[in-house]
Amino acid sequence: MDSAATMLRRARAAYERRAWADALELLRAADAVTALETDDLERMFWSAGMLDRDPDILAAAERLVKAHSDAGRDDRAAYWACFHGSRLLALGEHGRATAWLQRAQRLVESFGRECSTQGYLALQAAQKDLRAGSDETSAAHARQALAIGERCRDIDLIAFARCVLGRALVRQGRVEEGIASLDEAMLPVIGGELSPVVTGLVYCNLIAECRQVYALDRSREWTDALSAWCGAQPQLVQFNGACMLHRAEIMEMNGNWLEAIAESRRAASSPVAKAARDNTIGGAAYQEAEILRLRGEFAAAEEMYRNASRLGLEPQPGMALLRLMQGRTERAAATLRRVLATTEAPLSRARLLPAMIEIAMAAGAIEEARNACREMEATASRFATEILGAIASQAKGEIEMHDGNAAAALGHFRAALAIWQRAGAPYLEARLRVLAGQACRMLADEDGAGLEFDAARSVFVELGAAPDLDRLNALAKPVTPSGHGLTRREIEVLTHITTGKTNRTIAAELGLSEKTVDRHVSNIFDKLAVNSRAAATTYAFQHGLL
Repeated sequence: MDSAATMLRRARAAYERRAWADALELLRAADAVTALETDDLERMFWSAGMLDRDPDILAAAERLVKAHSDAGRDDRAAYWACFHGSRLLALGEHGRATAWLQRAQRLVESFGRECSTQGYLALQAAQKDLRAGSDETSAAHARQALAIGERCRDIDLIAFARCVLGRALVRQGRVEEGIASLDEAMLPVIGGELSPVVTGLVYCNLIAECRQVYALDRSREWTDALSAWCGAQPQLVQFNGACMLHRAEIMEMNGNWLEAIAESRRAASSPVAKAARDNTIGGAAYQEAEILRLRGEFAAAEEMYRNASRLGLEPQPGMALLRLMQGRTERAAATLRRVLATTEAPLSRARLLPAMIEIAMAAGAIEEARNACREMEATASRFATEILGAIASQAKGEIEMHDGNAAAALGHFRAALAIWQRAGAPYLEARLRVLAGQACRMLADEDGAGLEFDAARSVFVELGAAPDLDRLNALAKPVTPSGHGLTRREIEVLTHITTGKTNRTIAAELGLSEKTVDRHVSNIFDKLAVNSRAAATTYAFQHGLL
């Protein structure tokens, strides 16, 4: 059997090559023979962290606090007490976490001079403020932590503080300044200057914030970097699930849908994806549901949305859009109204508003759609990122098209289309081409409409977007006034649609069930080859159907 000294040499070598499982096993074995010194206890802590081994993480941190405290090094004891408390917070053990963080504060006070732990405690406050939506206070705490890190020359603290500061600035609408801070936080990450766990935390925080403001180029760039970092550590457990989920999202955006489903499933099955405290499984379920919905696999999509919900993730707006595709428009609208009523953060609302606009217009709730569009414009103006601007432009175009202003609508669609083309998002580009084609048709430009429809069709066929393809094929068929095929009842329902009435109101006035009216509206759309109440109204007036 190897001696403790031999095992420690092997453990340190494994640690240097980032073989975390080997390092942890050898450190445990050496510790069983002779209690580890603080340097090796720190290696044990970081190795356990990269393997997501909570008992080992907490035990190593507790021993480090005691060892440094016994040696009279209250600054280092405070540092490890702070990390101990932070891990307990991540586990949801708030009582014990608070006790350890208070102990860290007392040790800092006992030390009597400035130390890096004061910065880490300020960062705890900054992150708490960020979760509560107190963005300005969060930024102030992050700046305090950054200043302490620079004075104490703690590169981990400096990078993490810049990361949290960047997130707080982005939430305030200072996007360019915030992204610059996030980018600067990445410099020591790329240089391999940070401790292992802090490296992963900076990666994940940065990518999450880039996703919030649709900074797609940055998301792709840093997701690729995170993938390379994870791939260089075959024994890594922590961060792997989140990395795979980020990759799946990028794959979906790029149009690689089947690969995205496979990557989502890998993320959900990763060892670290623990539903009790980690949203990776829920996020993976939602990601897969989105692609299944777009492919027309509605039953499978609904099951995955339900899985996401069971795992604590709000399955919206995806599930509401599924209901819309199933013809259950009022139900979809009611769900999104409920979610929006309890969502305050502007960027979180921005993820719901495009769906609310689409669903409200389908339900005939035009004023509700206008209000959502105005809010989307205000958010795009405040955060001033190109993709948010594209989403707002599309919404404005849909409202203009409803109002019969086809030329203005087409201008908005073209502006949004150019942005999505640069972003490399083929599905969203194809959806915009369908809208642009409808606007061309309203302007009596059938050649222009045909070009847009053909370009969209090739994308839908390649992606397997069956519902969009069916809708497009119906749209592309020329329909003559005498060949519309509407029944007398459908003409009656169409008359009510043109006055802006909702399906519920139409049902009450005609003495029908809402479900029956939903079916009539769906039939009208199919027969007239349109996909919105606005287009149906325009077609009815242009072709004298009323």
